[in-house]
Amino acid sequence: MLLDGKNAVIYGGGGAIGGAVARVFAREGARVFLAGRTEAKLDTVAEDIRAAGGAVETAVVDALDAEQVDEHADAVAAEAGGIDVSFNLISHGDVQGTPMAEMEPEDYVGPVATAVRTNFLTTRAAVRHMAGRGGGVILMFGGEGDPPRGYHLGSLQTAFHAMEAMRRQLAVECGAQGIRTVTLRTGGVPESIRSDVERREAVAKSIDESTLTGRAATLEDVGNAAAFAASDRGRTMTAATINVSAGSLID
Repeated sequence: MLLDGKNAVIYGGGGAIGGAVARVFAREGARVFLAGRTEAKLDTVAEDIRAAGGAVETAVVDALDAEQVDEHADAVAAEAGGIDVSFNLISHGDVQGTPMAEMEPEDYVGPVATAVRTNFLTTRAAVRHMAGRGGGVILMFGGEGDPPRGYHLGSLQTAFHAMEAMRRQLAVECGAQGIRTVTLRTGGVPESIRSDVERREAVAKSIDESTLTGRAATLEDVGNAAAFAASDRGRTMTAATINVSAGSLID
């Protein structure tokens, strides 16, 4: 198993992508610590993991609250003996569908501030426990890229670029301590789309059609890529991105 004996904290663990990653991590042997604001969603994912024989703990945590993030990380490290993997997958509250020039300032700036704040807080908490004990892995989700034509994505790409700047800085500052940083880029995961059925099907079709293979990444694909990046088999991967977009994002 790729993650046997690893302790992984997943923020936003009750969401579509967070839950998928958590299920794969547990299947690969990790002890998974799910953190999020909605207990019922966390419990649903945890029940799936336990039913499959995996090890999982849940905690209600606001990943925008410094005190809550630090207290939770401290508790995980104390109970499990350390933190090996940290992956922040909370939603940023993107406001989409409106041309950038017509957006309200807070609708554009707010999601960027959320993305930067939450990733700073959760990464800081993890690094404090990874440093001095052999290192660990910080995963991020998003990645740089040009916005597709015909879509009004608000500040989504701005937030992703900010996160990539953070990831690069972390890689340089923390590499000597054995801490790796990797970003997953997908170009969109149709299964994770939350909207009415008609719009969801239309967006999913457009994502599939933007790929070179005719099929976009699934939630399982994202989980598998994240597990590899977090594992010792990916030990030479840092200051890097993993492109699981099926060619919709061409490097």
